[in-house]
Amino acid sequence: METVKLSSKYQVVIPSQIRKTLGLKPGQKMQVFPYQNRIEFIPVIKIEDSKGLFKGINTTFEREADRI
Repeated sequence: METVKLSSKYQVVIPSQIRKTLGLKPGQKMQVFPYQNRIEFIPVIKIEDSKGLFKGINTTFEREADRI
């Protein structure tokens, strides 16, 4: 677990190992919102970059009668 410090301008630096693991790039947009008692950062990706994101997902499930 990494620890970061909040600057006087309310900025934080994401540690390099986390940036590398998640493939974050300078200037990349992030969604930020409070969740329970913490702050969540979600990288915003272009729709084109999400191609194949759900490859191999199980789609064999029973549908409700009014949804067919």
